Amino acid sequence: MADQLESWKDDLTALRRDIHAHPETAFEEFRTADIVAERLESCGIEVHRGLAKTGVVGTLKAGTGNRAIGLRADMDALPIEELNDFRHRSTHQGKMHACGHDGHTTMLLGAARYLAETRDFDGIVHFIFQPAEENEGGGGVMVEEGLFEQFPCEGVYGMHNMPGLEAGHFAVREGPIMAAFDRFTVHIQGKGAHAALPHTGVDPIVVGAHLVTAWQTLVSRTTDPIDSVVLSVTKFHGGDAYNVIADKIELGGTIRSFRADTRDRMERQLREMGERLCESFGAAFEMRYDRCYPATVNTGDETGYAAAAATKVVGAENVDTKTPPLMGSEDFAFMLQARPGCYILIGNGAGDDAGACMVHNPHYDFNDDILTTGARYWAQLAQDLLPVRA
Repeated sequence: MADQLESWKDDLTALRRDIHAHPETAFEEFRTADIVAERLESCGIEVHRGLAKTGVVGTLKAGTGNRAIGLRADMDALPIEELNDFRHRSTHQGKMHACGHDGHTTMLLGAARYLAETRDFDGIVHFIFQPAEENEGGGGVMVEEGLFEQFPCEGVYGMHNMPGLEAGHFAVREGPIMAAFDRFTVHIQGKGAHAALPHTGVDPIVVGAHLVTAWQTLVSRTTDPIDSVVLSVTKFHGGDAYNVIADKIELGGTIRSFRADTRDRMERQLREMGERLCESFGAAFEMRYDRCYPATVNTGDETGYAAAAATKVVGAENVDTKTPPLMGSEDFAFMLQARPGCYILIGNGAGDDAGACMVHNPHYDFNDDILTTGARYWAQLAQDLLPVRA
C-alpha cells in the first residue's frame, strides 16, 4: 500500500494545490465537487450528488459483504484573504483554504482510488465529501437531508490536520475531542446624550464594558474548575461620533463547552446576568442565542479501530490515544450524533517544520508531505473494518 500511494504523491500534490488555488466557501463548492465527482467516477466509483447542495458521496462495493462504513472529508474554504506568495496561492480574492480542507479532500480521494484499484476489502465504503463545515453546519444539513438513510453506515469516521503535531503522528481520544459551539448577539439599549453631559443619558458602552467583564465570572466562578468553558466576546460595536454618547450598542461572541448541563447553564446565566446588570444601569438588554454545533464525541469501539489503523500506518509510538480535547468545534459532530464513529487528528507539522502554522491564519498551508500518510490511514481503516473473508 505504502509504495503504491507514494508513487501517486506528485499527482496528489498537484490536485491539492489546484484545489487550494481555487477556494470555494460554504455551499458554493461547485468546482471542487465537480473535481471530486470526476475523480471518483474515473475510478469506477458510483457517485451521488445533491445532498446539502454541493455534497458528493461515492459508493464502492467489493466482495460479497453488506456491511458499510462512511469516511468523511470536508471541502469548503474560509472567507480569509491569503497572504502567502507561493504559486498555488488563492486566485479568489477574500477566500482561502486556511484550514486544510483541500488536503482532507485530496487524502480521501487518494484512498478512494487505492481501494477502487485493489478492492482489498469486503463490504461497502461510502466516501462522504461534505460542504460548508466552516460555521454553516453542512454536516448537519447532510444528515437532515437523509445521508444515513440513503447511505446506511454502521460507523462514520472523520480526520483533520493539526498544526503543532509532528508530521507522521496521529492523535485521538475516546469521548469528547472537540467542543460544542454556540454564539450570541446582544443589543444594549441606553439613552443617547451629548458626551459632555453624560448624566442626561444612559451610556450603553459603559454598560457593555461592565457586562463583558462580569460575564467572565461565569467561567471563573460558576463553572467547575475541572470542567472546560471558553466565553469570548468578539464583537463590540457602538457609537459614530466623538462627542455623542451612543443610544444603542451590539455585542457578539461565542461559548465553547463539552457537557450538556454546562451548555444549558451558560446560556441561562448569560441571559440572566445581562438582564440584571443592564437593569441596574437603567438600560435594556436583548439577546439572540444560537446553538450551532454540538460537541464532537468519539465512541469507544470506533476510537479503538481508528487508533489501530493509525498504528499500522505510523507505529504505536507515533499515535497518541490520550490527546487532550480541543475547544474548537467541528460539524462532524452531527454525524457522530447519528452514528457511532471517530474523529482523528493527523499531524501537519511542528516547530519550524512545514505545516506548523496554525489553521485560520492567512499564512497557513496544508503540508503536502502528509497526503500519502492520510490516504494510507483511510485505506487501512477500510481494510481493517471490512476485512476480506478467508
